[in-house]
Amino acid sequence: MANSIGFGARYLAIGAYFGFVLVKSEVLSWYRIQEMFRFHSFHMYGVIGTAVLVAALSIWLVRRYQLRSLDGEPIAIRAFEAGWRRYVFGGVTFGLGWALTGACPGPIAALIGAGLTGFTVVLAAAVLGTWAYGQVRTRLPH
Repeated sequence: MANSIGFGARYLAIGAYFGFVLVKSEVLSWYRIQEMFRFHSFHMYGVIGTAVLVAALSIWLVRRYQLRSLDGEPIAIRAFEAGWRRYVFGGVTFGLGWALTGACPGPIAALIGAGLTGFTVVLAAAVLGTWAYGQVRTRLPH
């Protein structure tokens, strides 16, 4: 039990630090996001491109060295499922939410922590949307 509390505190500290970095690097800035969508600045494309490269390298390393989780369990990375419709629908839904709120869902807590309390509405909508998905998930084509 005490060990899991230590892990929780570490993850909380790492998450808080990551949120701080997101705020200071201005990737949460609505203006930076607008610059990206209008092709006025490379800033966000550089950040996103770096994230994609880090993710690709991480997945390659996990597969290459058959890495395990902290609990010793093998890390399984599922292959993409065939069909393009689900990815287009998911991408459009994500993009519309991003455009309407000015932020992707990941840094909602960092935005609230940065003093943008209006994002509590976005957090509530994200929780409600997650709950609604959970209610209809079994009836959706997966």
